[in-house]
Amino acid sequence: MAGLQADSPTPTALTVHSQSRLLEIAFSDGALFKLPFELLRVYSPSAEVQGHGPGQEVLQTGKREVGVVELEPIGNYAVKPVFSDGHESGIYSWDYLYHLGAHQDRLWEDYNQRLQAAGALRDAPMVVASGHACSGH
Repeated sequence: MAGLQADSPTPTALTVHSQSRLLEIAFSDGALFKLPFELLRVYSPSAEVQGHGPGQEVLQTGKREVGVVELEPIGNYAVKPVFSDGHESGIYSWDYLYHLGAHQDRLWEDYNQRLQAAGALRDAPMVVASGHACSGH
């Protein structure tokens, strides 16, 4: 199975644009998305970002200039980016990448609202809370 859903569109092309910090991905249904690395990093599916359950998400800041230094294939269903800030535990299924692309505008709005609610600045450096470590999932 190419995606997590049997009828999911599958990638036909995937290009990392390092200078513009975009992951361009074309899908079998004709969709074409240009996903900013920052969006990928902020919405990483890793436990480090998503937490281990609802309400445990960790708001990401200071990721505007993040790069992708490597893009590792995971089977035939996903990729694992290695980001320039050292984050490399997120596995992005084709379905999840499609979701990010299809809902990019709403996701940016949600992210900006979460920043505002937390009184955080988008470009502020990440502050690691003590006692909130995750054992690298």
